[in-house]
Amino acid sequence: MSRWQPYVTVATVVERAGRFLVVEEDRGGPETLFNQPAGHLEPGERVRDAALRELREETAWQVGITDYLGMYVYHAPDGATFHSHGFFGMALAHLGNELDPAILAAHWLTLEELEALEREGRLRSPLVMRRIRDALASRFYPMDVIHER
Repeated sequence: MSRWQPYVTVATVVERAGRFLVVEEDRGGPETLFNQPAGHLEPGERVRDAALRELREETAWQVGITDYLGMYVYHAPDGATFHSHGFFGMALAHLGNELDPAILAAHWLTLEELEALEREGRLRSPLVMRRIRDALASRFYPMDVIHER
């Protein structure tokens, strides 16, 4: 008997001077898609560490994570379920490393630019704007709500 298991992911909202750090991905469709720096939790990895790793790999930015946005549950059209831990942080330094091969580019976009991409159906999931709107509304939780051993 197989057990159902959701995918555990992390994503981070990073805002700087009214712009948000997002990545552009080629997912095999007619157009590229945009997402927060995000990815899957690796075995034995802490969720905050996964978020920092994904930020470095996908954007080449060092980010100071300051707050927890919460755990978002997303049921994808293909039937997959994602438990996505959302974080908020600030950009500290550009590291200059090469980006993950799945990432075409990292961009700093305004809310208006992201809303236009949302209308065009070019966001990776509805969670992208949900996390940004939660961050803009200051819906933050302290990092110590995450209990890991």
